[in-house]
Amino acid sequence: MPERFHILVVDDEPNVLITYRLILEQQGYRVSAAISSADARNILSADSVDLLLCDLSLEGQESGFDVIEYAKRLTPEIATVLLTGYATPEANERAESSGIPVLFKPIDIQQLLETISRLLRNDHELRQASGE
Repeated sequence: MPERFHILVVDDEPNVLITYRLILEQQGYRVSAAISSADARNILSADSVDLLLCDLSLEGQESGFDVIEYAKRLTPEIATVLLTGYATPEANERAESSGIPVLFKPIDIQQLLETISRLLRNDHELRQASGE
């Protein structure tokens, strides 16, 4: 049976979480959803996640970068994608300098799936090459 990748989707809009979950599960991924940065941290601490899809704008003072940094501290090799309806030039520059792909809302589903596939394939190849 092929490896089933686990994706965590973080967004503070329930409809977005439901939509992404349905689309990704139809593609065969195991999907967890978090509506807040606290929920995301709990999932990241409790379970192994291969890829993190995270909205830039979250509740309160939190941002997607905060969740991504937390995930990277736990699992440095985790693949990440930042989702946003609007990103400042500073946010775009920060994502680019960190090697984090940015997808703009409304998300093009084909682009989302291609980005996920590319990141997971690259991660899988790196793990195979290192003997994991």
